[in-house]
Amino acid sequence: MKSDALKFGMQNAPHRSLYHALGLTEEELDRPLIGIVSSYNEIVPGHMNIDKIVDAVKMGVAMAGGTPIVFPAIAVCDGIAMGHIGMKYSLVTRDLIADSTEAMAMAHGFDGLVMVPNCDKNVPGLLMAAARVNIPTVFVSGGPMLAGKVDGRKTSLSSMFEAVGSYNAGKIDDEKMREFECKTCPTCGSCSGMYTANSMNCLTEALGMGLRGNGTIPAVYSARIELAKHAGMAVMDMVKKNIRPRDIMTKEALMNALTVDMALGCSTNSMLHLPAIAHECNVELNLDIANDISAKTPNLCHLAPAGRTYMEDLDEAGGVYAVMNELSRKGLLNLDCMTVTGKTVGENIASCVNLDPEVIRPVDNPYSTTGGIAVLKGNLALDGSVVKRSAVLPEMLVHEGPAKVYDCEEDAQAAINAGEIKPGDVVVIRYEGPKGGPGMREMLNPTSAIMGMGLGNSVALITDGRFSGATRGACIGHVTPEAASGGLIGVVENGDIISINIPENKLELKVDQAVLDERMKNFVPKKKELSGYLKRYAALVSGGAEGAILN
Repeated sequence: MKSDALKFGMQNAPHRSLYHALGLTEEELDRPLIGIVSSYNEIVPGHMNIDKIVDAVKMGVAMAGGTPIVFPAIAVCDGIAMGHIGMKYSLVTRDLIADSTEAMAMAHGFDGLVMVPNCDKNVPGLLMAAARVNIPTVFVSGGPMLAGKVDGRKTSLSSMFEAVGSYNAGKIDDEKMREFECKTCPTCGSCSGMYTANSMNCLTEALGMGLRGNGTIPAVYSARIELAKHAGMAVMDMVKKNIRPRDIMTKEALMNALTVDMALGCSTNSMLHLPAIAHECNVELNLDIANDISAKTPNLCHLAPAGRTYMEDLDEAGGVYAVMNELSRKGLLNLDCMTVTGKTVGENIASCVNLDPEVIRPVDNPYSTTGGIAVLKGNLALDGSVVKRSAVLPEMLVHEGPAKVYDCEEDAQAAINAGEIKPGDVVVIRYEGPKGGPGMREMLNPTSAIMGMGLGNSVALITDGRFSGATRGACIGHVTPEAASGGLIGVVENGDIISINIPENKLELKVDQAVLDERMKNFVPKKKELSGYLKRYAALVSGGAEGAILN
């Protein structure tokens, strides 16, 4: 055992004295030491129940003969951070989480780890850490929130943001707005649609790093407690068999995850996180691969915000494994990949049938024959940009219109609220990329306002920032190179015609090349005065197309 080097022998008597200071007995020290990374806090709704999950994991570890030891990881609530300076501190925590977890795990010689994340950056940050540390590791999330209900219809956080747009447009009154506030998010858990948190928790199953149900069993169900106990037991089995994260997160497993991503219609943020996780596994995963996989992968689910089904519905329909079983019928998955169960993907999903063809479309009757995410390229995005194609209205898949340009989210939001955006416009928000923001803020406020005001069938939005998984509509993010790095998005002017063709994966600025050459020759990107962590982050971060990794 790795921890033996810290526990036994006379030279380790000082270490043992500190273990005894923790109240550990000799019997506990004789067992494998299992670190449990707890993302519990009292500010993130998706994390407020994690203390109960952690207690269940501890019991599972102890039942299987290990000694559980808890240490923390930070978490930001993207919903609470939305629309102000706090969102600059969301994506950047992914690397803080990975770095601090690596430091704690390596400093204390654990024999295995159980990661207990839930919301947006904790899942990829801890997957990155798992790859770096590379000791037996299992994931069990805090689980998704149940959907709310207003006027007899299920709701989720995207409904709340769009209600703000409806209120500003005079479509709902104060009383209805208050009802949305009180009923949209009714329980603890990660917000109930296929947003970033739930996307990444589902993809953890697809990667093979979480047990069945990790992404879909609601946070308030007792089955989530049982799952946590089984995760504690599973890590002990992995320790005995020496199954490690990089044995599981292979190139083939990452391709499986990207395939499931396309079938589920996950958040565009997966296109930031999967490349970053792959980087830690020494696997190259670029955006071009995404289009190749999307071209042959049917989109089987339209979960909120793309449709009117929610995570609880996906769970009842059979969950991620049922989606994978459907995909396997077309030979789209590598079934030989190892998983945390000690079994292969094929063995895990063999008996997991689709229980509701309205929630999970059969593979021969998909929503579309291509995947839920598309990568667009062109002169405006030489290195790529990303759109959640499954959440775009059919009439907006191809769009051409004049640019309305803003150098930050706040200016764009003010213009939308003031009624300055007209049908046909293409809203451009720049200097919000990984380096230029810095921190690549999510644009849920402006996208929701556009939808809530009834402009979703006529207005597009592009940005070098990113979108929440709750965003729907013709919203194209991750435009790379970003404005702060000298990208063409930095010289777009009001009235320039922008052409969007999602079926053909194209994003073009239709301005004469000689004019563009002259603009670029005179272009000096704006710089912001920065301090603290954001200053260091901006100096080190790569572009969105590379996963916003730190170099």
